[in-house]
Amino acid sequence: MFKKVLIANRGEIAIRAMRACRELGVQTVAVYSEADKNALFAKYADEAYYIGPAPSSQSYLNIDKILEVALESGAEAIHPGYGFLSENSIFARKCEEAGIVFIGPPSKAIEQMGSKIAARNVMIKAGVPVVPGTEGAVASKEEAIETADSIGYPVIIKASAGGGGIGMKIVHSKEGFKTAFHSIQSVASSAFGDPTVFIEKYVEEPRHIEFQILADKYGDVVYVMERECSIQRRHQKLIEEAPSPVMTPELRKEMGETAVRAAKAIGYENAGTVEFLYSKGEYYFLEVNTRLQVEHTITEMITGIDLAKQQLRIAWGEKLPFRQEDITYRGWAIECRINAEDPLNDFAPSPGKIRRYRSAGGPGIRVDSGVHMGYTISPYYDSMISKLCAWGQNREEAIDRMNRALYEYVVAGVTTNIPFHKAVLRNESFRKGKLTTHFIDDHNIIEDVRKVVKEDSTRGATLASALENRDQKIAAITAAVGSYMKAADERKK
Repeated sequence: MFKKVLIANRGEIAIRAMRACRELGVQTVAVYSEADKNALFAKYADEAYYIGPAPSSQSYLNIDKILEVALESGAEAIHPGYGFLSENSIFARKCEEAGIVFIGPPSKAIEQMGSKIAARNVMIKAGVPVVPGTEGAVASKEEAIETADSIGYPVIIKASAGGGGIGMKIVHSKEGFKTAFHSIQSVASSAFGDPTVFIEKYVEEPRHIEFQILADKYGDVVYVMERECSIQRRHQKLIEEAPSPVMTPELRKEMGETAVRAAKAIGYENAGTVEFLYSKGEYYFLEVNTRLQVEHTITEMITGIDLAKQQLRIAWGEKLPFRQEDITYRGWAIECRINAEDPLNDFAPSPGKIRRYRSAGGPGIRVDSGVHMGYTISPYYDSMISKLCAWGQNREEAIDRMNRALYEYVVAGVTTNIPFHKAVLRNESFRKGKLTTHFIDDHNIIEDVRKVVKEDSTRGATLASALENRDQKIAAITAAVGSYMKAADERKK
């Protein structure tokens, strides 16, 4: 196994990767920006190196500086986590050229999947079902309108280099198409440096279902169950669960084998995710995420497979320790992304200092976090506080445990989306597993959030009063003990 690995990321995913390394006896190297100099992940690592100012462009996206630290520290490999450079083919290639193992797929696989147009074409050749749409880039608005007319509305305009829900727009009719087309071109150019867009038929009432895959260096690929990720805001996931409520053994086998075929088509290695849209018995390829997903935790909870450790072992050159028929699951798991954001203000980020913090616990609960009381949520990075996961013998128990965990979770000082999660989990359609990617709008969840916020404000005032009384008592006891010790010292003299 590697002796030393650099983690080119921050926050909870940096700690997650470091935990896997520590269990395998691997030393870890952290890199941190000015904003993260006192962050938990930088303290958790065996070594930590400053790499630049707070803006990610000057720190966590600084390829040359990160490689410089890797070479200086003697790290044999780099784990990219998710976000930042995790799906950057240039970074992966530079690691390969420097003789440093990139813990992820080959740069060529990342490059193929980095372009949604290229990815569509590869999947079509591999016999993977894709949403009807253009085979290549759309050169002009006239061509785009002609394509949309032939496919039929609604359509979705996508940036070829897009990701993370950025660079997409649904258009329901010909009116307003030109404005939407130019808008996405502009976003694509500014966000990704590539104005290329394409058109797809918009799948109505879709579910977002993804399959976790593991692939070693010897051509063996397996799918490790699926995850339902339909609860989203602006195409970004907020609640995930495994398995999917809509799945049957027959459908799982078919979609899982399709995911394996997709991975083999691009010569994939390591952990990755093949994402699909599912609607009315049909499924379509969406994209391949060439990294470990945020929501990998719930797959670990139902299968018992440590995906982060598997990443390290595959990168080291080990064969997969199991075959497809060996992979089974038990129970149900749900993940809620706890973010510092205001769901009543269009989920606007809420940076600031966490004044009080108490995470949930108890049976079946897992919390992956990189924060603590006194920690400052920076405006420079993602607003995630933690990933709260609940496991149960079945979906009903997992939901009930998550409700209990959300009740226990205390975060003061910043606005969080905990009320949003409470509102979704109490929704009858959610409890019945009737999900689509439009769930928030279709069920007017924000109005339910307002009710939860009102309920929580009453409880919060009571809790704040209790904590204040507790702090006053602790201060009084501390002062009394101090006086007693001082008096004892005087008597000794």
